[in-house]
Amino acid sequence: MTDDVAVLGAGMHPWGKWGRNFVEYGVAAARVALADAGLEWRDIGSIVGADTVRGGYPGYVAGATFAKALGWQGARVASVYAACASGAQAVNTARAQILSGLADVVLVVGADAAPKGFFRPAGGDRPDDPDWLRFRVLGATNPTYFGLYARRRMAVHGDTPEDFAQVKVKNSALGALNPNARYRKAVTADEVAASAVVADPLRLLDICATSDGGAALVLSGMDFARRHGVADPVRIRAVSTVTPRYPNTVLDLPGLATDSAAAVQPAAQTFRESIARAAYEEAGVGPEDLSFAEVYDLSTALELQWYEDLGLCGEGEAAKLLREGTTTLGGRIPVNASGGLASFGEAVPAQAIAQVCELTWQLREAAGDRQVAGARVGIAANQGLFGHGSAVVAVR
Repeated sequence: MTDDVAVLGAGMHPWGKWGRNFVEYGVAAARVALADAGLEWRDIGSIVGADTVRGGYPGYVAGATFAKALGWQGARVASVYAACASGAQAVNTARAQILSGLADVVLVVGADAAPKGFFRPAGGDRPDDPDWLRFRVLGATNPTYFGLYARRRMAVHGDTPEDFAQVKVKNSALGALNPNARYRKAVTADEVAASAVVADPLRLLDICATSDGGAALVLSGMDFARRHGVADPVRIRAVSTVTPRYPNTVLDLPGLATDSAAAVQPAAQTFRESIARAAYEEAGVGPEDLSFAEVYDLSTALELQWYEDLGLCGEGEAAKLLREGTTTLGGRIPVNASGGLASFGEAVPAQAIAQVCELTWQLREAAGDRQVAGARVGIAANQGLFGHGSAVVAVR
């Protein structure tokens, strides 16, 4: 177990399609987080930026880009790219700097200005890049992957399109309560069923959108927090950034094939299960200790998969958990009280940071109408391309 890191400030720029540069979203979120922490930008000893490949050169060096936009003041700087896990990697980098004594207080920022439609690889010919190949050779866009995963759950566990629709119903009702969400309208199962088929069996309302948005955190050591007058802050107790183990027996795009299990027994856990397990072990908690969870619902079916990967239920039992109301607000373990990506959409470098913002507000009991009663321990989980694990455990 490591020492805790305090969350002094959390801030977001609302998600949407605003048509502006990603830097504006990140700077706005940073200023909200700094105000929340009661600190000035000049007080920050280090800034860590989660990169966006869609921002051109400024996006590739997001830490320095945000530092310049806020005003050069000599802070230490780092930039991190890990696709959808970029935010968690940025949080982990900040935590490492704090625990090593390199900085007392660190600003973490991620923001994106996403394209319309689904994501595609960066331009140019890269035949050694499996992400580029899966688009050019297989035509396997992200919605295709989501649909394949949904079909697998239907075939293996008996999940139904109606189960998937109920995930959207749950998350849209919660997103309607979140002022930072892009979509703030509750939808019905009939509306999900009436939306266009995108990648059978998933419909338009089963799949998250691409969005613009930003999120930021101000993190510090516990001694700094106490000197700053914060005696009982929300604390980050674990960050998991693990990679898969050979052999990986379930197709997980952008990989084009699974590892062979002909001669080697599969690992005891799948990749996503190992992400959560590493976080639990570092934090000294288990799924039974969780008050709530924020998970990476790229599609409704993938949210159900996360229930099992986090150990909230046994394999194949996720739909049952949903039907019983266990994962909705007021249930035993609310999932995506923020509204999830169903309500926000993807702003890739910001989304893992946004998840920790939600952990913070819930643990502070400052989430308003979407507050989880008695929240004490929360986990945020997602996954980045090419084997980037991403999970954060926060406590109070």
